[in-house]
Amino acid sequence: MSKQIEIIGAPSAFGQRKLGVNLGPDAMRYAGLVERIEAIGLEVIDKGNIEAPKLNMKKYKSEQDGGLRNLEEVKQFCEDLCVSVDETIASGKYPLVIGGDHSIAMGTISGVSKHYNDLGVIWYDAHGDLNIADSSPSGNIHGMPLRALIGDGHPDLVNIGGYKNKVKVENIVLIGMRDLDEGEKAYIKEVGIKCYTMAEIDMLGMKTVIEETLAYLDHCDGIHLSLDVDALDPVETPGTGTTVPGGITYRESHLAMELLHDSEKITSMELVEVNPLIDIYNKTAEQAVGLLGSFFGEKLL
Repeated sequence: MSKQIEIIGAPSAFGQRKLGVNLGPDAMRYAGLVERIEAIGLEVIDKGNIEAPKLNMKKYKSEQDGGLRNLEEVKQFCEDLCVSVDETIASGKYPLVIGGDHSIAMGTISGVSKHYNDLGVIWYDAHGDLNIADSSPSGNIHGMPLRALIGDGHPDLVNIGGYKNKVKVENIVLIGMRDLDEGEKAYIKEVGIKCYTMAEIDMLGMKTVIEETLAYLDHCDGIHLSLDVDALDPVETPGTGTTVPGGITYRESHLAMELLHDSEKITSMELVEVNPLIDIYNKTAEQAVGLLGSFFGEKLL
């Protein structure tokens, strides 16, 4: 890991229909993100936020483009984010993208994948985000980014960054799954994506899950971590838009972050879906910053 961490704020709310997630990056900054990482001994450069398209409230809540909500805005935002992430890696810095809803992963990973021949992805989330327009119950694009990155879906999403097929199905590990749509379940079984549901986490323990994940992705020349705070139980992270009971505990997540840090294999990272408008005293942003502290090497002793 580079000792220079470059923070890229990605304040997009266009992938879903709850305003406030666009305030997530600044909520994490307010919760002491920069100071927390600097205290570890790393240099932090805050690039600021990607500029989001102007919000049209009537259009924001409407369905369009074959059931895909806010397709034009999501595409534009992800294209701009892709460029920023690409520049950060090209300059030798470590990209930390803070969101924003999970549709931003299409921009982040499109920028990351340009630098690797065989990129691995750890998707730490309650949801698979593997829908396409035909299988999505809502039309919300934050439920589709991983499928688009594989190469399936609307051409505007699949071809962000000017190319497609950013991630191979055999290079993906899903961790924390407990809310999958029927189409996602069928797709995971059909293509054989490695998946740890909450039942498997309970049975195996988080240490084994992370060790097996890293062994499974050992052939990859880079590994991206995409962490959605709704992977955690909503008791721990209430300020997020699609809460699902029965999630990963805060302590289990700290252990996961510590193990991923110690592996020295994670080459880029994003954290998404912090929504301070539906939070309790900025608790979720503070929890997110704590997890990032562990990910970047913070130790008790």
